[in-house]
Amino acid sequence: MFFINIIIIISVHTFWYFRSPNTGSGPGAQPEWVDCIQASDMCNQNPYCSSRYRVMRQCLVGKEKEAMLDNNRECQAALEVLLVSPLYDCRCKRGMKKELQCLQNYWTIHMGLTEAPNRHPDAFRLASISSGTRNCNPCLDAAKACNLNGSCKRQRSAYIATCSKEDPNKGETCNKKRCHKALRLFLDRVPLEYSHRLLFCPCQSEGCAERRRQTIVPDCSYKDKEKPNCLELRKVCRLDSLCRSRLADYMVNCWVTPNTVSTCPNQDNHQACLASYARLIGTDMTPNYVDSSFSNWTVSPWCTCKGSGNQEEECMNFLHYFTDNTCLSEPLSLLYYSACI
Repeated sequence: MFFINIIIIISVHTFWYFRSPNTGSGPGAQPEWVDCIQASDMCNQNPYCSSRYRVMRQCLVGKEKEAMLDNNRECQAALEVLLVSPLYDCRCKRGMKKELQCLQNYWTIHMGLTEAPNRHPDAFRLASISSGTRNCNPCLDAAKACNLNGSCKRQRSAYIATCSKEDPNKGETCNKKRCHKALRLFLDRVPLEYSHRLLFCPCQSEGCAERRRQTIVPDCSYKDKEKPNCLELRKVCRLDSLCRSRLADYMVNCWVTPNTVSTCPNQDNHQACLASYARLIGTDMTPNYVDSSFSNWTVSPWCTCKGSGNQEEECMNFLHYFTDNTCLSEPLSLLYYSACI
């Protein structure tokens, strides 16, 4: 059972508590973590964190909370933001002032992670999200692994914050250029074992696939008000030196002609293709998963070939570099079949 009645657990004194903060040995040494009352106050001082915190609490209300967390995009997006907030690392001390409120703040995050609340606190943060296929979510495990790595957590927190900021002066929900820059910094500075695990985590459920799709904060970094024609998007990309170079790199490492026996150029080097795909993120040609499908997924830039006129064939050929690319599909399909076995 995922969700435990917190009040009952506390009242019968079977709930486990966290150790006291490690204050160190020197005078004025600071705790390694803040309590969840302080963390909640810190979150409430940030309008974006505060709004997502309210959303998360709503997601945990009622009998449908499990379905909400698995399938509701707002709930999943809220959890992504809170995972890089002070609330994720907060703790509670037995007998502290406002102890019950502290514990309730803590579980607003960690019940959202669907963790059973009967583990040793040190094992809690390192344990896998699931003990069986039914609740397998490798993309959530990837997010947790990132949060346990200082560089990954810092850079991921930076791009989520940047890509979530509104720019009302321009009538935008965010500043796409700044978002793209922050994403490029994340992918340039974070080891592949963390960044690629987030981008290419294998899924066997829509909830997992939706988390994967949300990795790059698509409302800012990927989507736009209207889908441009793919040839127009290619033209825009080619006018930018960085985008032009990375698109060319993607073509060299990922595309093979339909009649080629090999599934990938460069001696079937799929890892080179995945790296080239990742390097396109943060450019005008930023690709992403187009929906929450986990078994029949498709990746594409944000563009369409509708209205291409006599250039429709050329446009479709370009779009197929992403949507019908064996060099991309083969390694990701293998990941799908190996997930949660």
